[in-house]
Amino acid sequence: MPEFQITSPRGAELFSYLPGYYESSRVIKADMNAKGTEMDALFATINDSLDQFFVRTATWGLDQWEYELGITTDLAKPIEQRRALVESKLRGAGKFTGRLVKNVAEAYDGGAVDVSFQPEVWSFTVKFIDTVGVPPNLDDLKSVIEEIKPAHLEVIYEFSYLLIRDINKVMTFNQLKQLPFSKLAFRRTGGA
Repeated sequence: MPEFQITSPRGAELFSYLPGYYESSRVIKADMNAKGTEMDALFATINDSLDQFFVRTATWGLDQWEYELGITTDLAKPIEQRRALVESKLRGAGKFTGRLVKNVAEAYDGGAVDVSFQPEVWSFTVKFIDTVGVPPNLDDLKSVIEEIKPAHLEVIYEFSYLLIRDINKVMTFNQLKQLPFSKLAFRRTGGA
């Protein structure tokens, strides 16, 4: 008869605490495996519940975060975008400053953002430095910035794009074919 294998990590740990004379007992191994399987499930459930207390790890509890912050839950959005919206909303509390806008924008984008103010024209600029093209959840970012900025200030968004000079002799034609057009900048030169 083949030896019984304990498949549960916690079952194996429980079995390791028993005296050595149980080493060949199929009954005790099966018992420890069954108890360990239940403990594995319990610990997984506890850890999953704990994850819901933190925005960056929340999954099924993310809708509660959104509800608490007055955000409409949109299950069609990727979970990372939903988390970014919640996180930026949490960061968006307090006095309006460039640092506040920068923190909120970086929570959405995940890359570096520069914020500059133009007081003479009552505006400020949010420039995405690390992101090439338009961030996928720009509309969410715009709505949060509209909520936190003073009504008299206009916000201008600047994006970085790949230029021909950036990719000339750097990328192959096949690599270039893989890039979405939203990452490239095209400019009409002279003529019609």
